[in-house]
Amino acid sequence: MTDLILRPWQKQDAQALAAIANNRNIWNNMRDFFPSPYTVSDALQWITKTATDNPVQHFAILWQHKLVGGCGCILKEDVYRKNIEVGYYVGEPYWGNGIATEACRLLCNYIAEQKNMVRIEANTFQHNKASMRVLQKNGFYLEAIKRKAVFKNNELMDEWLWVKMLLP
Repeated sequence: MTDLILRPWQKQDAQALAAIANNRNIWNNMRDFFPSPYTVSDALQWITKTATDNPVQHFAILWQHKLVGGCGCILKEDVYRKNIEVGYYVGEPYWGNGIATEACRLLCNYIAEQKNMVRIEANTFQHNKASMRVLQKNGFYLEAIKRKAVFKNNELMDEWLWVKMLLP
């Protein structure tokens, strides 16, 4: 998919980000720190926060020159400092186009180029089969199912831990 790029967030992305992120179906698959409703003010705060990342850790996903989602990584700390967690979302009108799969591939390649991580992790809620397929297509394997580890929408649910090793 040559018409997909990842780039750092820019202030002019705020309107488009709020438009795609203000979606309950996206929020249902995100951690609670992701606002709902998602406003332009939330988008501007996020963009300002990510501007200080060095190296860049959070990216806008552009497909056919249009903002369609976001992805990023969180460096783990302490004894987990060789681990990094990835996440991604795509606006609902763009689901089913392979965008998340390609964005995840590009993000994993970016992480591998940094040459200091050994392990990439991703967590999915038990119902998010589409995200599980994205991870499988990108060489992740299911390492664990954490039973009743997530409390979302007043419901306890399982969280699936997916891993991709960067070293043999």
